[in-house]
Amino acid sequence: MSKNLTIWIEATIMAALATALSFIPLEIGPSFTITVGQPVLILFALRRGLVPGLAASFLWGIMHIFVANAYILTPLQGFIEYFVAFGFSGFAGLWANSLQSNADEGNKARVRVLIVVGSIVGTAARFFWHTIAGYYFWGEYAPENWSPWFYTIVMNGASAFATATFTVIVLLIIFRTTPSLFVPKNKKYGY
Repeated sequence: MSKNLTIWIEATIMAALATALSFIPLEIGPSFTITVGQPVLILFALRRGLVPGLAASFLWGIMHIFVANAYILTPLQGFIEYFVAFGFSGFAGLWANSLQSNADEGNKARVRVLIVVGSIVGTAARFFWHTIAGYYFWGEYAPENWSPWFYTIVMNGASAFATATFTVIVLLIIFRTTPSLFVPKNKKYGY
């Protein structure tokens, strides 16, 4: 099997796993949630890079629609929140090459830092778009005396912080217990 086909099969499996994990109920109220599937996609992006990470994350967003796990008010809101926002999680892949080279050199401390940075960037990129959609499409649900911007920043900020924290913790545990998951099998590994 070719390397590219292996990457795309892995991307599809990771998107499906992240979608399945989305059914674990970690919703607190109507607007606050911890995304349990986020660590799966961040791990994949850090393992395979930017383009595969973006593709898998984009597929993850689309799968939410197909499994009826999406809240769509309008086509534009659905596009922003499921195609664009979820797709942006893959920006964690910007740190994949650095993570791979530090792993090859056995620099565990630097790999941990890159896991944290990739997790925060991927989660922040995703929730940036959720915040934009929140203002334009969900702002009318803001509590009395709250501006739509304040409401969406508070709600999406809390969800982003919780999801990023969850993602960092899960990925650091995975790195501690099974560091080889961060490096594709065809690469040299320094541990």
